[in-house]
Formats: sequence, C-alpha cells, structure tokens
Amino acid sequence: MPFSTVSPTPSTQKESRLRCIGLTGGIGTGKSTVSRVLRSLGYAVYDADRAAKRLYDEDAELLEAVADRFGADILGEDGRLDRARLAAHVFADPAALDALNALVHPAVRVDFQAWKARCEGQGANLVFREAAILFESGQDVDCDAVWAVSAPEALRLGRLKDRSGMTANAARDRMARQWAPERIEKQADWLLFNDGQRALVPQILQAMDSLH
Repeated sequence: MPFSTVSPTPSTQKESRLRCIGLTGGIGTGKSTVSRVLRSLGYAVYDADRAAKRLYDEDAELLEAVADRFGADILGEDGRLDRARLAAHVFADPAALDALNALVHPAVRVDFQAWKARCEGQGANLVFREAAILFESGQDVDCDAVWAVSAPEALRLGRLKDRSGMTANAARDRMARQWAPERIEKQADWLLFNDGQRALVPQILQAMDSLH
C-alpha cells in the first residue's frame, strides 16, 4: 500500500520539521514488535498505552478526575490507582469506558506533545507513536501518516494466550472493543503483515524507504 506524504503548509514547516508516524493495529497484531525494531534502528517511539498507565501515577489531576468519576474505591490504601478495580468498573460497560477515555486521552495528548518537543529539541526529524486505538481516540490527527500492523485472528488469539494467559473469549471481547481490522487497514497509509509467513523486518525497512 503506497505511503501518502502529507505536505505541510509553509507556516507548518516553520513551526516544526519533525514528522510523526502513527503505529496501530488490533490487540495481538504485534505493534510492540514493530516498535522494538524501530527503536533498534535508532528511532524514538512513544507508547501511548504505557504512557496512560504512567500518567495515573504522575498526574494528580488526572487521578483525581478518575476517582471523582468512578469512586474512591478505585484507589488503594496508598492512594494510587488500583487498576483491577478500575477495570471492573469500565470493561463491562462501554459507556464507562468511553468516560474513562475522555479523561485519559487529553492527558496523553499533552504528554505526547511534550515528548515530541523534547525529541525535536534533541535533533530528531522522525518519531513514531504507538497506540492500540489510535483512530478510535482521534490520536491520528497528531500524525503525518499511519502504519497499521495486521495479523490473522487465530494467530492473534494464540499470541494473547501465550503472552498473558488470556482465554479466547476474553481476547475476542477485547478485540470487539476496537475497530475491525478491515476498517483500520482501510484508513491506514501503510500495512505491515505480521502473519508469521512474511518477514516483518524487510517490510519495516521498505516502509522506512518510502518516507524518503
């Protein structure tokens, strides 16, 4: 799938010379594997999902807002977020999950912009942003283009079982909360097939070559 370069306006070129490529795909497709390759090539990768978990510990306003919305019982005795209790509130209730995302995603976006500015200050001209729900959360607007990682469902289920002991039903439930693969792939600018048959690294290098 050809890479479509977004041509910035002259004013945008003056503001920033740093390009950001989004990296997304459903759970179990292998986004983290792609990120590891990119880091080995010397590129900075922002992990939005990991950042959200970190911000619960670092951003007092975010934690307070989440506790106000879902109740003080989501906090442990030490005042930190009890992730299991929060999960019990939101993962069986789509409306509650949407409410949580509405609190978390703005905080992640601010954190990402600060990270991106630091990267640019260090001389980077290309960075990557990994996020499982990049399109669903609207985070793709901060990216110049998006790469999607694709894998067959059976392979994804096997990876999730091996990685976290997740049952097939639990994994399918998680998948159902994300965009369908076909929708993600249609909106992405480049596809990486992590299907166990096509070598992943050459695909990444080809995608990198398309950026020049």
